Amino acid sequence: MKRKVIFVLLMLIAGIIGVNIGYAEYGDIVIARKKEAMRKASVRPVLFPHWLHRIRFRCRVCHEDIFILRRGDNNINMDAIMNGQFCGKCHNGIIAWEPMFCERCHSWNGPIPPYAGPPPWEEAKPEEAKPVAK
Repeated sequence: MKRKVIFVLLMLIAGIIGVNIGYAEYGDIVIARKKEAMRKASVRPVLFPHWLHRIRFRCRVCHEDIFILRRGDNNINMDAIMNGQFCGKCHNGIIAWEPMFCERCHSWNGPIPPYAGPPPWEEAKPEEAKPVAK
């Protein structure tokens, strides 16, 4: 009996420690399209806690007024955020904390999700363009 109690306590402690390790929740979004720029700035990809925001706000607060609700259609970058666009609409130091601490957002340390193709705001270069199959 004593061994079972100790085992259960150890499993509980391991579970609590495991919760503190960074990981994505269901519905969270990893933003890493601009991998090269992030690498140059020495920051990790962004882990956007979608579900955390969804708990506090209705969908319409962000979609379609701030973000276009289609993967890859938002050209999110730090200049735009600092000028009050995208995340900067709320993360301005008044509504929510301002984007001055890189590691709060640039925190993803896992695999980068695959992207279907280049983002819409980047035109395909001629050498990268593939012929359409007939």
